[in-house]
Amino acid sequence: MHWDIPGQSQRPQNLSAFHGRFDDFSTILPASVTGFKAAAAPPPPEEEEEADEEETEDLGHADTYAEYKPSKSNIGISHPDIVVETNTLSSVPPPDITYTLSIPDRTVSSGLLSALQLEAIIYACQQHEVILQNGQRAGFLIGDGAGVGKGRTVAGIILESFLKGRKRALWFSVSNDLKYDAERDLRDIDAPNIPVFALNKIKYGDMATSEGVLFATYSALIGESQAGGQHRTRLKQILDWCKPNFDGVIVFDECHKAKNATSTKMGKAVLDLQNKLPRARVVYASATGASEPKNMIYMSRLGIWGQGTPFKTFDDFLHAIEKRGVGAMEIVAMDMKVSGMYIARQLSFSGVSFRIEEITLDEQFKLVYNKAARLVRETQTATLGLASRKSLWGQFWSSHQRFFKYLCIAAKVRRLVEIAYTELQQGKCIVIGLQSTGEARTREVLDENDGHLDRFVSASLRVLKESSEVILCVFSAKLEELKLRLLGKIAELGKELPLNTLDELIDRFGGPEKVSEMTGRKGRVVRRPDSSVRYETRAEQGLSIDHVNIREKERFMTGEKLIAIISEAASSGISLQADKRVQNRRRRVHMTLELPWSADRAIQQFGRTHRSNQVTAPEYIFLISELAGERRFASIVAKRLESLGALTHGDRRATESRDLSQYNFENKYGTKALDKITKAILRQIDNKVPPPKGYPGGDIMFFRGNCFPVSYIFVFKKCMQTDWLSFIPYIPDCSITKFLNRILGMEVHHQNSLFQYFTDNFDYLINKDKKEGKYDMGILGECVSEINVVMFSEETLKHILKNLSGKLLYFCRSGSASYWQRMNVRFQSARLLFLFRPM
Repeated sequence: MHWDIPGQSQRPQNLSAFHGRFDDFSTILPASVTGFKAAAAPPPPEEEEEADEEETEDLGHADTYAEYKPSKSNIGISHPDIVVETNTLSSVPPPDITYTLSIPDRTVSSGLLSALQLEAIIYACQQHEVILQNGQRAGFLIGDGAGVGKGRTVAGIILESFLKGRKRALWFSVSNDLKYDAERDLRDIDAPNIPVFALNKIKYGDMATSEGVLFATYSALIGESQAGGQHRTRLKQILDWCKPNFDGVIVFDECHKAKNATSTKMGKAVLDLQNKLPRARVVYASATGASEPKNMIYMSRLGIWGQGTPFKTFDDFLHAIEKRGVGAMEIVAMDMKVSGMYIARQLSFSGVSFRIEEITLDEQFKLVYNKAARLVRETQTATLGLASRKSLWGQFWSSHQRFFKYLCIAAKVRRLVEIAYTELQQGKCIVIGLQSTGEARTREVLDENDGHLDRFVSASLRVLKESSEVILCVFSAKLEELKLRLLGKIAELGKELPLNTLDELIDRFGGPEKVSEMTGRKGRVVRRPDSSVRYETRAEQGLSIDHVNIREKERFMTGEKLIAIISEAASSGISLQADKRVQNRRRRVHMTLELPWSADRAIQQFGRTHRSNQVTAPEYIFLISELAGERRFASIVAKRLESLGALTHGDRRATESRDLSQYNFENKYGTKALDKITKAILRQIDNKVPPPKGYPGGDIMFFRGNCFPVSYIFVFKKCMQTDWLSFIPYIPDCSITKFLNRILGMEVHHQNSLFQYFTDNFDYLINKDKKEGKYDMGILGECVSEINVVMFSEETLKHILKNLSGKLLYFCRSGSASYWQRMNVRFQSARLLFLFRPM
């Protein structure tokens, strides 16, 4: 796979006006790429009329998925559910099969492993026969979406290895509880005789187990014995158990946990283990293997970078991909499939419903929010100009974001409970996804009160106090009176701030007896029958805290409880779908109250309720309040979903089905829109996009009223005085991330009107590019906007281009005669860059 070309790529010329034969390539090919003289195109006007919504609304919509059937493997029974593959990946074939499977015929014929699971096993084992140029055995990446059945596929690979005489295997995952799932998967494929040993139950000096599967968590890789001894670290203990020349299977299940491999001890240990066992048969398995290219570093066995590849180091690979954007990620996924190192299917979303529930704030909540916004700003401005403030702003803004996020979540609780009861009355059951359990804040209050607690805790108040104490600590004795006044206001506001969301939800639904809580916290605040409140542990008699989530899952799946609340602790591996094998077959209504910070976590959580062998597909409801600042959290996930879809499924649209793509503002359009509104509000340019209608006082008051909020967002250098407008500088740090973070701290009406103005400009810029054919909508589909300049094999190229409509046959030549590539290109849109590879 090659990605570099001589010279710099030029902005492609518009082909829409070109008619006739393409005999003279100098009219369409950029000179720096082809060596031909390119005709100069007139520069686009700076401002155009607004794009007609009716003309642009259908642009860029294309079918994203194609039904998946194994194309080269003909063994096994069809999967019990419809499985799909993205159009981009389906346009390229996997390699021919050369491996002969040893799994017994009875396992195949009985359907214990489906046809697509057997296909993955065959390609994994076939890839394991390859030795890379650096002497290490090639690995395989299973990128199947949540619920397809990666567990059985992994169990099948281990079974195949055992049948070949390799009696030891390593299985890493995110939780010790998932050991029971590993044993279940082996039983399900008729391999119950393969024992599974939990590393956390084995002493550091004890290696009595000789054959079987050693199951461990990623955190165990960095475990150390306090007592020292022969096996002082878990990593050394594992290596000693494997013995030299180990060639068994190493499974990195939920391998997204190994991302950031160079910056965390856990990630470094994953790389170290692979390097010290060069002949091991490595399998990476995750629906979210790499949310960003930089997190692929732990996949060293794929052979994409390193000795004998176009990229000497991972950094070279990363630079090439990031330089060319999402389009390059799509090509990476396709090339990996063609090379036989990767497979990625996912359950069809047929029958799944998605909707975004916009939550209207009640007037009382708006009053509390506005009070909080003004108080936080008062605290901030009181410290402007103090010498030591630079070292404190980072902590302040971090707490600022957490505080307002808690308020955003709290704004949705009432409406969520209403929706939940409505759905329960219709014979459905509820799964609620959130991230913040508030346990740390609860324990702080518990410690302050010597282990006694007789009231619900407000996590938002604790964060507000924390942020204020951080920034008010710089006050001198002369300002002590002001400091005490501000702290008094905070205490007064605390009486109106919302309670910890998780405790409030459980209380509103009738207490722990009605709700299956699957989170990582050890205790909670509950209301007794006599209405008193107390703190209690989640551990039950006869059960350790480690097994509480498993027991709660059983209660939900049997129908004993019809409401489940899950956090990240239960978002990997656990199955909550309407399974045909369980008593509770009600349709799941999966409500996302709090979006995770990362797309990895979002996808993992969404996949808990949509899995194989289900009676009915789930309903997904995303609750987003009318607070414009909450789009910040949707934006984080939407951006990662886009890049995750491109990297792990070969198509950036693959994860947009979650209905969050409309909130992705962290791109070039968001940056341009923010720059435009900032300059317009600061009276530096005239903007043709009008302000939102209905603003009190009209357009003049909109611009005047938002000067101060804009200055607050970007924190100008000089402190505010009477004529503060004169101190607002041109803002060079026009960061979309900073804007979306800090807009939370504005009063509701300022926040929403400013954000509306931003989105109006954002939509205007996108529609303008769509009309001009400049909008990048992916490398395949009915409308192809642009193809990034990349290099790849001739076989890959042929399949990439076969499904595009309208033919053009041409030759591309670089300035050097050594670069030639003949391509059959089909295209409909007017913009195209060129793809080629050296001979």
